[in-house]
Amino acid sequence: MKKKEFKSESKKLLDLMINSIYTNKDIFLRELISNSSDALDKLYYKSLTDKKLKVDKEKLEINLSFDKEKRTITLEDNGLGMNKEELENNLGTIAKSGSQIFKENLDKKKDIDIIGQFGVGFYSAFMVSDKIEVISKSIDDEEANIWSSSGADGYTIESANKENNGTKIILYLKEDTEDEKYSEYLDEYKLKTLIVKYSNYIRYPIKMEVTTHELVDEKEHKYEDKKEVQIINSMIPIWKKNQKEVSDEDYDNFYIDKFVDYEKPLKVISSKVEGLCSYTSLLFIPSHAPYDYYNKDYEKGLSLYASGVLIMDKCADLLPDYFSFVKGIVDTEDLSLNISREMLQKSNSLKLIAKNIESKIRKELENMLENDQEKYIEFFKTFGIQIKYGIYNNYGADKDKLKDLLMFYSANKKKLITLKEYVKDMAKDQEVIYYASGSSIDMIDKLPQVDQVKNKKYDILYLTDYVDEFAITALQEYEENKFANVSNTDLDLETEEEKEKTKKLNEESKDMLSIMKDELKEVSEVKFTNNLSSHAVCLKTQGDVSIEMQKVFDSMPNDMGIKAQTILEINENHPIANKLKDLYKNDKDKLKDYTKILYSEARMIEGLPVENPTEISNLICDIISK
Repeated sequence: MKKKEFKSESKKLLDLMINSIYTNKDIFLRELISNSSDALDKLYYKSLTDKKLKVDKEKLEINLSFDKEKRTITLEDNGLGMNKEELENNLGTIAKSGSQIFKENLDKKKDIDIIGQFGVGFYSAFMVSDKIEVISKSIDDEEANIWSSSGADGYTIESANKENNGTKIILYLKEDTEDEKYSEYLDEYKLKTLIVKYSNYIRYPIKMEVTTHELVDEKEHKYEDKKEVQIINSMIPIWKKNQKEVSDEDYDNFYIDKFVDYEKPLKVISSKVEGLCSYTSLLFIPSHAPYDYYNKDYEKGLSLYASGVLIMDKCADLLPDYFSFVKGIVDTEDLSLNISREMLQKSNSLKLIAKNIESKIRKELENMLENDQEKYIEFFKTFGIQIKYGIYNNYGADKDKLKDLLMFYSANKKKLITLKEYVKDMAKDQEVIYYASGSSIDMIDKLPQVDQVKNKKYDILYLTDYVDEFAITALQEYEENKFANVSNTDLDLETEEEKEKTKKLNEESKDMLSIMKDELKEVSEVKFTNNLSSHAVCLKTQGDVSIEMQKVFDSMPNDMGIKAQTILEINENHPIANKLKDLYKNDKDKLKDYTKILYSEARMIEGLPVENPTEISNLICDIISK
């Protein structure tokens, strides 16, 4: 039989496909199974329009086998089959897809799905094979034919013996090399794994002879290996079943198995959307964060299926970063895939699906917050930091979507509350939303700056995550109420009388305060205040950068040079104020020592390091010993 050559452009494309288009060799089996599924679909559809053709849908199937000695993998279906001309057209001309032509002939009817649309998936088998044989018999032809090729050199077509309609594909695997172990595809477990991963939801049974272990002697615990044909794939995915037929336990088991978790999910979100872009989604909110969730190598994304065939294990484009904790699947027919089906082309369909999914997740979380706050708090303690990240990321572009999902600890209520709850309970004379930042609730609660707000009976939100202040800064206000940091000097809680008294004291003490300021190069000002209750000193800030923000910037690998503008405030009603005045009159050197100690105390209160602890320790010991 004379070998026929591929057309020159087809020869180039074949070489490109084998070496460039496909990056994951495992997908060859997915492509071949998808083609077999198409052939079964075509036969079944033809039987619906041809009354003479009798097809029992229950007997349509795909069979897979392998032979280690011959190094072959065989895939066979009992579908429509191909005649000689179709073998020539579909396999002799690369990228001429019979499935595409068949789909076009349906006149835009949606009675059937055709997975293969490019006519190139078949050739992915050359990544693992040095020879492929296709034996096919059309339902409309008495004669069978065999197409054979060893790659770009060309192909042959000749008559063959085959009793039943359908197509049998035999792959002759390449020999192993140092870099590639093609023999792994001659392993029963490997083939089953590939079927379950990529083709588990093909609607026809994929059968394979597998090894089972049967107990033959219970007393001796003796087992015998036996061979039996089993259906490997599930066929009907859980997300395509009627929701009334699926129990919570079914969803939990699917999640645990699919996403390798040891706990059931906190929330299951199932939806089916039809319209400009139709898809089915099954989403899960985990009950805990994965061990690598906050690792830079963590990959977000949903499993993307096209008509039940896995296209991408983790499609990152389907989830915004602030919902990266969500796991699940999306199954659709309305996607533009690239030629290899390994990657998605950027399309409006994908963007529309992603937008709908984002909205669905957000609404489900809002509903949980409103109707089951205890459950939502459980969620927020685990993943709330990601919501906060979404507030300030992208320059606050998504803040209005997410602000009502935020929760912070309330000083008055002693629990997490929403911004809406805070505003609802604001005092009549209160004009801003007060917050304080620190490493823990207990530490914040003891800050001197907190007392002045508590004394006014105003509630304070305690911010303990490093992202909190950045989120608050991005929000700027909530329901026209601006945010106010209790540690900022702009806080205006004194009466006019108190302000005048303090102003007068600072003017009278300006020379003393100047000496103290000169001793502390890190602060922009030293002054007296009247709003520290029983506390002696505190550090306050001016401007947009707080002390907690500075801690975040300081922890970054590269020094960004962003520092908080700090002010040392001294309680004018504390005995230390009179001590400082006395030192100013009688011992200015000792005044400088006290200044260093007071500043170190203020830094410790804020959780900042003392820059010269040995010097400060010696100064304190010297003062105590006298």
